[in-house]
Amino acid sequence: MTIMVTGGAGFIGSNFILDWASRFSEKIINIDQLTYAGNLQNLKSLEHSKSYIFVKEDILNTQNIIELLSKYKPRYVVNFAAESHVDRSIHSPSQFIQTNIVGTYSLLEAVRNNWDKMSNNKKSNFRFLHVSTDEVYGSLDFDEPPFTEKNRYKPNSPYSASKASSDHLVRSYFKTYGLPVLTTNCSNNYGPFQFPEKLIPLVINNALTGKEIPIYGNGMQVRDWLYVKDHCKAISKVLIKGKIGEIYNVGGLNEKTNIEIVNLICEILDLEVPKNNGNSYKSQIIYVKDRAGHDRRYAIDANKIENQLGWEPTETFDSGIKKTVSWYLRNQDWVKNVTSGDYLKWIEKNYS
Repeated sequence: MTIMVTGGAGFIGSNFILDWASRFSEKIINIDQLTYAGNLQNLKSLEHSKSYIFVKEDILNTQNIIELLSKYKPRYVVNFAAESHVDRSIHSPSQFIQTNIVGTYSLLEAVRNNWDKMSNNKKSNFRFLHVSTDEVYGSLDFDEPPFTEKNRYKPNSPYSASKASSDHLVRSYFKTYGLPVLTTNCSNNYGPFQFPEKLIPLVINNALTGKEIPIYGNGMQVRDWLYVKDHCKAISKVLIKGKIGEIYNVGGLNEKTNIEIVNLICEILDLEVPKNNGNSYKSQIIYVKDRAGHDRRYAIDANKIENQLGWEPTETFDSGIKKTVSWYLRNQDWVKNVTSGDYLKWIEKNYS
């Protein structure tokens, strides 16, 4: 048996592949274009495994994906391939339209082409799982209940709008063609291998390198934080036990303000790697102009996946953030490679 993962060299995708490989023996095909956030170093422990195959490919290349599906005949396809940084989407939305909308369409077409040729038995066992975000639901006021799967889509950034569009495409392929799809909408992930443009690794890296730690607005924006390894286990649950055509919200049950997160990271670093001058890392915090269209609050109601599939997060934010900070402290070479551009140079040399 085989599972195919798109975007498997990225943050969540690589964590998912490592988790799946540790629990299942089937072959894993990793399809990734290796953009700036894709990093094969994340999967170095599998590079000599006979059960793991990496293919450098863009999901926009429909015919090539069709050929890969025909060759490897996966029973599952999990789509992580996406542009995901809100700030980048504000400044350069076109790439988000191409990857998240057109790319998802191209992948769905390839998968449908392959699925149509399957025997009835293989068709019934096949699943296409699309990994999405809670940002498609828009923003919550501080007194509103968390998002459920019944919330209307109200995206507020080019990123979330592109993901909302991809979600609708996935649903349409189920309703129109009968393709056996599943969708997960997750809250903010954190953990090992996250590219240092996102809040938590950015704070850690800037603190350790003596740079300013920027906080948008007053820092009171609220997010629900999900440890990436808990997310990966949720995806596995949905793949194996989820009902075809359904959406499952995956949350960490950890609502925190941005400034609360930053202060906690600084306090952990103060204990683990205190500054020579005795100052707290909090002295590096600065407040900057708020991001355009900045959503106030996200929160996930994960009752459906808990009640129907038996999943719930195992990490509290306190335990998860300590593990995360510890990982970044132990893996400073990884951080230096991805922030210096050395890894991109290696990609150009080996995969151009």
